[in-house]
Amino acid sequence: MGMQQVNQQLVDRNLNIIRLFKPAFDKFLPSPGYIKGYVPGVRENGGQHTHGVIWTALAFAMMGETERAWELFDMLNPIHHGDTPDKIAQYKTEPYVVAADVYSAEQHPGRGDWTWYTGAAAWLYRLLVETLLGINRIGESLKITPQVREKWDSYTVRYRYYDTVYEILFKRDKDNRNPGILLDGSRIESTDTVKLINDKKPHRIDVWF
Repeated sequence: MGMQQVNQQLVDRNLNIIRLFKPAFDKFLPSPGYIKGYVPGVRENGGQHTHGVIWTALAFAMMGETERAWELFDMLNPIHHGDTPDKIAQYKTEPYVVAADVYSAEQHPGRGDWTWYTGAAAWLYRLLVETLLGINRIGESLKITPQVREKWDSYTVRYRYYDTVYEILFKRDKDNRNPGILLDGSRIESTDTVKLINDKKPHRIDVWF
């Protein structure tokens, strides 16, 4: 119930943002602290505070709501705020890096701010690569647990491990053959983990989902 309320009340599909909370603090008492120093709808005060709201998409992914998680990732992806001239005029900042904030304020709806923010970029990377694409390095192994959107039948990831490149091919198992995981053409015992080696040679991993 809680995450459904988040989806209904904080995911703003008109502005293509996810709000940190709603409504913004303005004249409320007691004071919540420094965030009230921002005008309503700006930064943490009722806008999209990207660093925090990425966890919304993570939560839906962990709940198994894959399509919802991908929908929210698309909203967080800055390129979708700048893929038309009208969107650029609204967003008013670089569409190729993560913005820490996107405003919901009436004066500047949908405007991005505080770009090149490494905290938000790191969490967005983890959401996309580790959770959705399903590539998670644990020590000297790669745990592969993809959550693939329905419209995809395949995708490829080139993963660098020190001086060694692994080409990982993900393919939908349409015939339900469950081939498991192949490493350089040979099936391995594990269903989700590949041992990595840094031998400076190209390797290929085939994964069916």
